Amino acid sequence: MAMIRAAVILCAALSLASCQVAKEPEAAEIEKQAVVAALAESTAGWNSGNLDRFIGVYSEDPQASYVTAEGLVRGRKALADRYSTKYDFSNPATRGALSLETLDFRLLDPQHALYIGRYTLAYPDGKTASGPTSLVLQKEAGGWKIIADHSS
Repeated sequence: MAMIRAAVILCAALSLASCQVAKEPEAAEIEKQAVVAALAESTAGWNSGNLDRFIGVYSEDPQASYVTAEGLVRGRKALADRYSTKYDFSNPATRGALSLETLDFRLLDPQHALYIGRYTLAYPDGKTASGPTSLVLQKEAGGWKIIADHSS
């Protein structure tokens, strides 16, 4: 009788565990969609020449970081200053049209995600600039926000 009871408990535990595993990919997919939507909103800001809308996907945490071949920038204000200096947001010819391609997404835990993609800037003269981007995002009160960005 004790063996039957142990077998029933084991089967129930395994059934519950398999239900939990099945839910994890669903949760990851929901969060991926939310991250992609936040990045699409930021991209739309870039493409419309709205720097504040573009920068809105970055966390207001002063330790949020952005690194390129030119160096490390910390904080959303410093990042906005960098973009406004490097790109003329009022001129689409110098700003280019931004697009993102998702290459990989991982939900690291319920509050953090890793997004790996490729950005492309297409200019009216037919030239393009493209490179990889790795983003660590944190789920905040305002949604998913970038806390670390490495683009090259």
